[in-house]
Amino acid sequence: MCRWLAYSGTPVLLEELLYKPTHSLIVQSLHSRLGVETTNGDGFGIGWYGESSTPAVFKSIEPAWNDRNLQELSGHVRSGLVFAHIRASTGTPVQQTNCHPFRHGRWLWMHNGSIARFHDVKRELLLAVDPSLFPDLEGSTDSEAFFFLALTMGLEDDPPAAVERAVGLIEHVGRSNRIEHPIQMTVATTDGDRVWGFRYSSEGRSRSLYFSTLVATLRAQYPDNPVLQGLSDESRLVVSEPLGDLEGAWNEVPESSYGVVQEGQDELHPFTPRPPA
Repeated sequence: MCRWLAYSGTPVLLEELLYKPTHSLIVQSLHSRLGVETTNGDGFGIGWYGESSTPAVFKSIEPAWNDRNLQELSGHVRSGLVFAHIRASTGTPVQQTNCHPFRHGRWLWMHNGSIARFHDVKRELLLAVDPSLFPDLEGSTDSEAFFFLALTMGLEDDPPAAVERAVGLIEHVGRSNRIEHPIQMTVATTDGDRVWGFRYSSEGRSRSLYFSTLVATLRAQYPDNPVLQGLSDESRLVVSEPLGDLEGAWNEVPESSYGVVQEGQDELHPFTPRPPA
């Protein structure tokens, strides 16, 4: 499978997220604690929002731990909204177009998990993608197909409802093909303002997902921590697995739920797929 992080808050250098934590995403690319695979070396990608109206994306098929360009870039790029993903392929080729995060307009999307027996259901799922979006599909992964199904079903207007409809369709098609557990997923998506994170699987045993404790709470508990002193109260991380061992810093996202990271009060809600009518 894969590992990913989504950060929203005070603009920071990418290296502060990718390299400096004790159990950083770079460390996880070699030594994941909670993933299906210990090593996630089938490429990586980062997406961030800066001066342009659309996010920048940098991808490579190199292992994240061994890419000098990523290390160089990370020491010079600063952003207040960052997606980062390290890939462990579930069968599709190792190529740049298959690396996450995927981009469409202002939107970014990344996924850990799989659509079960994707090659058996691929044609039916792709035929459900809006024809106007289809030319923008570049790779061959189930994750990108999932993204374009969500776009087709209204991601840009109502992300939770769109993802629920997309998952409902995937489960419907999968079970029509006698697939017992059609989908396994943690997903992050953003429009550059808010971040949505989803945790769900058809079998009810989803991949790990965590969100960080409120900075104000942690700052009160650890007044001498310099990292916390430099972050605003709005700063938040959503991660496949914790980036460190600071007690009280991480909270597991409940099974079959989604959260919204946004200015003001964040939200946490149940996630229920919507089967096609």
